[in-house]
Amino acid sequence: MRLKNPKLLPRQCPQKVTPRLQRKVSHRNNVATMPQQPRVEIVYCTQCRWLLRASWMAQELLTTFSDELGEVALIPSGSGVFEIRLNNELIWSRHEQGGFPEIKVLKQSIRDTIAPHRNLGHTDR
Repeated sequence: MRLKNPKLLPRQCPQKVTPRLQRKVSHRNNVATMPQQPRVEIVYCTQCRWLLRASWMAQELLTTFSDELGEVALIPSGSGVFEIRLNNELIWSRHEQGGFPEIKVLKQSIRDTIAPHRNLGHTDR
């Protein structure tokens, strides 16, 4: 089928570099050179409906370590998996430890790695 009116076709034009676009590009480049903050990954089983548990733990970690952590990622999985990694290093596995971590133990473990000088208040008692 052939279109009769070529004006109806979308135009393909090169993007012009405006000052605003240039600022965005240079901002992205500056962010890439900043030192990277620790990343926590919580891998949870969707079939077991562990999203709520994973998101609660993520919220607790982000609240406690708001200045020290760069990111907490929730990663859906299957087969009964519940794992917590800090900078790609496994710090908790439901299969290996036989259950879920107490939030106190999890916070202490992360604190010992990313901010050993930090006091966790009532969690340390």
